Amino acid sequence: MSTPVVGFAGMTHLGLVSATAVATKGLPARCYDPDLGIIERLLRGEWPVHEPDLASLGAASRQLQQFSADLETLGECDVVYISPDVPTDTHAKSDLAGILALTNDVASVLRSDAAMVMLSQVPPGFCRAVTVVPHERLYYQVETLIFGRAVERAMKPERFIVGCADPRKPLDHRFAALLSAFGCPILTMRYESAELAKIAINFCLAASIGAANTLSEICERIGADWSEIMPALKLDGRIGPHAYLAPGLGIAGGNLERDLATIIDLSQRYDTDAEIVHACLANSRHRSQWAVRTLREALLARSPRANVAVWGLAYKENTHSTKNSPAVAALAQFPDTCFKLHDPVVAASALPRAHPVSAGDPIEILSGADALMILTAWPQYREIAPERIARAMRGRIVLDPHQVLDRGRAMQAGLEYHTLGVVTARANRA
Repeated sequence: MSTPVVGFAGMTHLGLVSATAVATKGLPARCYDPDLGIIERLLRGEWPVHEPDLASLGAASRQLQQFSADLETLGECDVVYISPDVPTDTHAKSDLAGILALTNDVASVLRSDAAMVMLSQVPPGFCRAVTVVPHERLYYQVETLIFGRAVERAMKPERFIVGCADPRKPLDHRFAALLSAFGCPILTMRYESAELAKIAINFCLAASIGAANTLSEICERIGADWSEIMPALKLDGRIGPHAYLAPGLGIAGGNLERDLATIIDLSQRYDTDAEIVHACLANSRHRSQWAVRTLREALLARSPRANVAVWGLAYKENTHSTKNSPAVAALAQFPDTCFKLHDPVVAASALPRAHPVSAGDPIEILSGADALMILTAWPQYREIAPERIARAMRGRIVLDPHQVLDRGRAMQAGLEYHTLGVVTARANRA
């Protein structure tokens, strides 16, 4: 059997990472996007998204990836993925207009024997309602990429979840060959089950996050240390070593919130109970205000004109995305506070205000600062000794929800160290 030619329609985060992974397996990838500006950047070797190892893998597989703004290039393909990121609105609802239009466009050039695979996340019922491609040639593949770890997840998937019109029938042989190149289990099921499986995964993650945040906040009040409790839970076979147990500033990034919103919509439509989902969202909203509450209580209540340094604006490390960033949301609530900002990837202009001051060196922005907030756990911040921070700052307050710094060393350096899941550590000035 000849090597299948694989097309990707949509060169945003999902499509670009997925196409690069396919090319590294030795399969030719035709990469289409209607935005000529994106294609021109890619042809120059400029990657519009930040993911560890993406640029180097793309360069290594450059001969197998062809980028084009010409829709007709997808007519050469045996399998075509619909792969743009699906935007969400302020209520975490998906805007499906773009993906519907793109699906229709691709169908107009798709070969009569080619398969179409919906890779973008869609709600239950979407694929069954598609009529521009025969259902026997239409599949839904659940994407499980994680911002900051997308390349790792795309290259070494745990499993493939594939939705089919009839899961009793074998997959298209070219699509099956493509999936088999990754050497992981392939789970086939009906469209609706696959569409809901993605939501089920994120709901379970959201429940774990909510449990961790609820219990870690109790730790902060009673003198327990959540970091001591986590290993006990991860060694429980019913929970496991990879459980989402680290406390955080609520659910961020958009995908989890979108899936919880979808469950609520389905519950309302079919008159089922979804109070547990409402509880997850309420807990997320409460925990997302931790930095706001802590900064006010520890500093701004007594020094409203204080200067605050901030490390990190991206919603998580190793990504350029600020959508639903806890950092951006928290800082927006202090319109009169002077912030000095640093992020390795995100520009200070991402803050929805006109006067933040940014700097290229994270230590540089600590001069004259009364407090430091470390709101994104970038690896380079972990390499900075607390003693350097204490020497550079005017004040001693550090808010570090993700425990980027070593708590013991922070205390020894004389810092007033605030983090999630443990009582605030205060030490004498060094």
